[in-house]
Amino acid sequence: MGLRVVQWATGGVGVAAIKGVLEHPDLELAGCWVHSAAKAGRDVGDLVGVDRIGIAATNSVEDILALDADAVIYAPLLPNPQEVEALLRSGKNVVTPVGWFYPGEKESAPLRTAAVEGGVTLHGTGIAPGGISDKFPLMMSIMSTGVTFVRAEEFSDLRTYDAPDVLRYVMGFGDTPEKALTGPMQKLLDGGFIQSVKMIVDAMGFNADPQIRATQEIAVATAPIDSPMGAIEPGQVAGRKFHWEALVGDEVVVRVTVNWLMGQENLDPPWDFGPAGERYEMEAKGNPDFAVTIKGFQPESVAEGLECNNGIVATAAHCVNSVPAVCAAAPGIATYLDLPLISAKAAPRLR
Repeated sequence: MGLRVVQWATGGVGVAAIKGVLEHPDLELAGCWVHSAAKAGRDVGDLVGVDRIGIAATNSVEDILALDADAVIYAPLLPNPQEVEALLRSGKNVVTPVGWFYPGEKESAPLRTAAVEGGVTLHGTGIAPGGISDKFPLMMSIMSTGVTFVRAEEFSDLRTYDAPDVLRYVMGFGDTPEKALTGPMQKLLDGGFIQSVKMIVDAMGFNADPQIRATQEIAVATAPIDSPMGAIEPGQVAGRKFHWEALVGDEVVVRVTVNWLMGQENLDPPWDFGPAGERYEMEAKGNPDFAVTIKGFQPESVAEGLECNNGIVATAAHCVNSVPAVCAAAPGIATYLDLPLISAKAAPRLR
């Protein structure tokens, strides 16, 4: 029998995580928490589009806390620390893409206490933050010395993100620039990406100012742009850039950036992805310099992305593949710096 895993929430990441657990040789699905009463009681296989598996989803937190399980993949839209504390105290390891990648002592203390009391571990992971923005630049830097600058950057077309309410009401697309700039997105992103920057700063030993500089930029539509949330009209927000920088004096030593555009046409400023298209990039300046471009996590077309977004699947996979190592870790909070090398598993037909 494999490690028993509960999936918490069945959005895009949750659905992909369930499918990943079902094919992982060391894991088995033990339960599933859903937010919607309409999903409660339904077979989890029906919810994710596979054969029925004989496990009914529940919207009862108490049922999940009482369940015999080794781990929970906690993937709601927004994190609730009290929920995570309760899961940890119930004796369940928690792997999550929504926070705690490299938390500070003040914010992590109650969760660390809950994890130790439950004899389990909390681990934050994902794709960015939680991977390309921290883990992989550090891993690649082993082949350089005397590093002076590290950059991680995302270039994505948000028309492939089939979550209209999130795009409009959380991310600020389709809103006025004034409202978007004062909306919740900067604060929501800060929580994760500032941890990414601090992980790189600490691991590499930069004598950086502890205050991370966070800035953002806006592009507006110059003509109607079709998107999953409907048409974005001229003057409305159609592109966003966020930057997080660590500085030693006046010198930027770590920069993490996301470029989120609603396509590459009819934007002011006229932002685009350049000839390389959608991608993730990592770069370090040292001896020698290196740069890495990653393709494949963004879909080839808007239609393909609305059907299956590779970045969401990759986020879920990073969580799923981390479960055995997290369950084996010492109780408390484990970051990438505390865990061994983790890999995927071969496809079932090749095992």
